[in-house]
Amino acid sequence: MGAGVIALLAVTAAITLAAVTATFGIARLRRRYDTIDTFWGLGFALVAVTAFPFGTGPLALRLTVAGLTVAWGVRLAVHLHLRNHSRPEDPRYKEIVERAGPNPGVRVFVRTYLVQAVVLWFVSLPVQFAMSGTGFGVTGWLGVAVWLVGFAFETIGDEQLRRFRDDPSRRGDVLDTGLWRYTRHPNYFGDACVWWGLYLLACSTWPGVATVLSPLAMTATLAKGTGKPMLEKSLRERRPGYADYVERTSGFVPLPPKRTAHR
Repeated sequence: MGAGVIALLAVTAAITLAAVTATFGIARLRRRYDTIDTFWGLGFALVAVTAFPFGTGPLALRLTVAGLTVAWGVRLAVHLHLRNHSRPEDPRYKEIVERAGPNPGVRVFVRTYLVQAVVLWFVSLPVQFAMSGTGFGVTGWLGVAVWLVGFAFETIGDEQLRRFRDDPSRRGDVLDTGLWRYTRHPNYFGDACVWWGLYLLACSTWPGVATVLSPLAMTATLAKGTGKPMLEKSLRERRPGYADYVERTSGFVPLPPKRTAHR
C-alpha cells in the first residue's frame, strides 16, 4: 500500500471522526440523538469529496464516483431529515438513553456515534479506492447500471412509503403495492445495490477488488442487522396484517409474491 493511499485513509478517518463528533454536539443541542441518521448520507458524501483530490485515476472516473456518492448521500439525508423532524425521537435512541444510566451522552457517543463513524469509513472504502482506478471498463459500466437500479429502488420505495403514511385512510394497513409488492424493503435493497455499484466502480484495480467486505458489511447490516429485523419486529406488533404480508412477500431481493392460503 503506497504512501498516498495511507495518507488518504488517514485523512478520511480523521475527517469522519471530526464530523461525527460535531454531529454529536448538534444532537446534544437539539436533544435528539437521531440526528446521526441525517448525517449518515452526508458523511459518505463528505468522504467522497475529500478523497477526490487524492485520486490518481481518470478525471471522468473520479467525477462519476464522487457524483454518484454525493447524489445518494444528499438524497438520503434530505429524505431522513424531512421524515424525522416532525416526529418524536426514534425509539431506538430512547431505549439506549434509558439503559445508559447517569451519563447517557457518553454511552450514546461511544456505542452509537463512534460505531457509526467506523462503519461509515469502512463501507466507504470502495469509493476511496475507486478514485485511483484505471478507468471504467466492463465492471465500471456495470457498476453505474447497478447503482442506477439501486438508486431508483430506494428513491421510488421511499416515495411510495411516504405517500402511504400520509394517507389517513391507510392508517393501520400494510403497504403491499408498487415496489412493496415484490420486496418488503425496496429501500434497503436499493441501498445495497448502490454500494455494490460503487464497489464495481472500484474493481479496475486489485486494491479496489479487495474492498469487497465493505458492500458485504452494508448488505448484511441492512438485511440481517439493525435494518430489516428491528423494523419488522415493530411492524409485527403494530400491524395485524403484517404477518400475512411477510408470508407472501420476499424479505429483501424483489421476487413475485407467493400465493398464500389466506387468498
